[in-house]
Amino acid sequence: MAAFDSRIYLASRSPRRRDLLAQIGVRFDLLLFRAAPRADVEVDETPLPQEHVEDYVVRVARAKAEFAARLLRVRQLLPRPVLAADTTLELDGEIIGKPTDNADAQRILARLSGRRHRVLTAIAVTDQIRLEHRLNISEVSFRSLDADEIRRYVLSGEANDKAGAYGIQGRAAAFIEEIRGSHSGIVGLPLCDTVLLLKQFGIVV
Repeated sequence: MAAFDSRIYLASRSPRRRDLLAQIGVRFDLLLFRAAPRADVEVDETPLPQEHVEDYVVRVARAKAEFAARLLRVRQLLPRPVLAADTTLELDGEIIGKPTDNADAQRILARLSGRRHRVLTAIAVTDQIRLEHRLNISEVSFRSLDADEIRRYVLSGEANDKAGAYGIQGRAAAFIEEIRGSHSGIVGLPLCDTVLLLKQFGIVV
């Protein structure tokens, strides 16, 4: 651990994860892929046949961390721990990711209306020698939504690029009757788990 300084690399495009790390005082530099991970064969976010949602989200987070560690070597950057994460939803045993377009976002939100679903966020950290992960699972209950408020929410643009087509930290907070678990995990980075995982790599928050 002596080779590391107190900074880490964050392998994520999500501004929400950046804000959450800054909230708890973690110093980081962004390590961005040249293309979105979904488009890179080394970080394929397509669920495998019969893959359980817990296995899926952990696999993707670990793959992002491993790919980011390879980028460190290729780009000859300073060796520091790399943090990656992946968030997905599960409803009735089905993995629900980001909407493909506005119509898909409206369909997803209509399915979540009046129902309880699970939000799973896996985080992974690697120092290029070892790779560790933690999985956070929360439950979210939506009130019943009518078609017009779903349409207006989707038109706001907030549903774009978010697992489950909503962001709990934004307007969709008004949709939620109850959460059980980690609010920050639902946003995209469970802070308690993140602190505990970083401690394993000598990063004390």
